[in-house]
Amino acid sequence: MAITRERLQQSFSEGGAQEIYLEVKQKGDFLGFAKQYVFDDDVKVARSALWGLTKAKDEELAELKPLFNTLVEQAMRTENPSVRRLTLSVIERMKMEEEDIRTDFLDFCFEHLVKGDEYSGVQTLCMKLAYRMCQPYPELMDELKRILEAMEIDYYKPAVKGLRTKMLCLLLQNKTVSL
Repeated sequence: MAITRERLQQSFSEGGAQEIYLEVKQKGDFLGFAKQYVFDDDVKVARSALWGLTKAKDEELAELKPLFNTLVEQAMRTENPSVRRLTLSVIERMKMEEEDIRTDFLDFCFEHLVKGDEYSGVQTLCMKLAYRMCQPYPELMDELKRILEAMEIDYYKPAVKGLRTKMLCLLLQNKTVSL
């Protein structure tokens, strides 16, 4: 079955997302697929396309590098929590060079990793992305540490608490690792 906008507007299961991925993989055009559907005005289409892309291997997602800034813009601007989480998930799996670091995106991640009414999936992705962006800069690592230490941890879900604890341990040991 061909991938169409109408097909992506439908609700589907995990298996449906896997099917979308396999069809894109077979065509070998992750970039073209993303350009056509990931930024669609219809939230259902964008969400479905992103869900399919989350099944891709990291080297396949590397093909989306020309869209890195557009993906960042979408993550920061969308009002839809599913589109935000899925977009951040794709970004988090992409290679990020020092020149890719954007202060507006880092500020966004700082804000959303502590935001009490944010979904825990978005919070943890923002925490991981902030950590990656701060790694080249000791002063930013210190700022991230202060932000994490200031979190009123009782208000967060277990996934956020666990990742925060892991990051604080790494920051206190001055270790930088891939999360």
